[in-house]
Amino acid sequence: MTVRELCERARQVMDPVVFDYVAGGADEERVLAGNERAFGRYALLPRVLSGGEDRDTRVDLPGAPGASPVFVAPTAFHRLVHRDGERATARAAAAEGAVLVTGVAATTAVRDVVAAARGAAAEPAVWFQLYPHPRKEVTAALARRAEDAGCTALVVTVDSPVFGRHGRDLRNGFTDLPPGYAAENMRDLPGAAPGALTAIPMSAAPGWPEFAEIVAGTPLPVLVKGVLHPDDARLAVEHGAAGVIVSNHGGRQCDTVPAAVDCLPAVARAVKARVPVLVDGGVRRGGDAAVALALGASAVGVGRPVMWGLAAGGEAGVRQVLAALRDEYAHTLALCGGRRNTDLTPGMVVRRDGTW
Repeated sequence: MTVRELCERARQVMDPVVFDYVAGGADEERVLAGNERAFGRYALLPRVLSGGEDRDTRVDLPGAPGASPVFVAPTAFHRLVHRDGERATARAAAAEGAVLVTGVAATTAVRDVVAAARGAAAEPAVWFQLYPHPRKEVTAALARRAEDAGCTALVVTVDSPVFGRHGRDLRNGFTDLPPGYAAENMRDLPGAAPGALTAIPMSAAPGWPEFAEIVAGTPLPVLVKGVLHPDDARLAVEHGAAGVIVSNHGGRQCDTVPAAVDCLPAVARAVKARVPVLVDGGVRRGGDAAVALALGASAVGVGRPVMWGLAAGGEAGVRQVLAALRDEYAHTLALCGGRRNTDLTPGMVVRRDGTW
């Protein structure tokens, strides 16, 4: 099944309100649609007589050597779509060699997510995503929970000084989790209501000094997520970021920003290969991943497709999504005359009409 077919299967089995929560975006959802549409503007100009049979698509990422070029982007509340929730996602990602970025708004505590991943692979790569909290001691406590659980990196999301406005959720009256569900990582921390959709308090005015404090306060590598402007990418590296994730939050925050992939080339040029650059938003096929890597990404993240796979088939559904995207990417790489990820270069990216 294609990712789009999985989406339709998921729609059939999911509560319509929950489906809207997962599938929806901010305001008029222009950015949500634009993320996918943007990939349609790009094409790859293959090279010939340059390939080989020894293709290797693995990539070294912070705390994740030899990982798949497709990673699981942070998404909230997996148990809303399948009873095994984040545990199933963790086992699937580990089995496929993919980095899992488990969210602070997970319905399974980070220690249990890592334990599930270790049941599928000896050394899984689980990163922990968090938002800068208004109280620095809470941010530090969340980082310690991730460290103690065995996470291999932190991902600080910086594009959310306030929550995005989600029209679908407002129309559906979806403001609280059903009884028995909670943002488990926020248990016993001050200033949180783990049962609310907006259970994660966010600092309204985080700055680069606060980010640098997070970096200095943990032994783990820290990536910054939500970067679109190249100047912010340079600042991230200067303040100790171990990686930059180009993202517009999957179209769930500001509905007036560009597609993430359109911002990728400028960010990659600004970073100048000092740290890995990753991207998420709108990736629906392996060819999208190939375009992103040609434009300067080291890996691509997928969020909604993972949730659709989880809803449609649990752990096996997530594995299907991650394996399909990885294998489609490898196939595209071969057809473009490449053997390694680095064989895809910006000079191979053209417009659909063949010009640039």
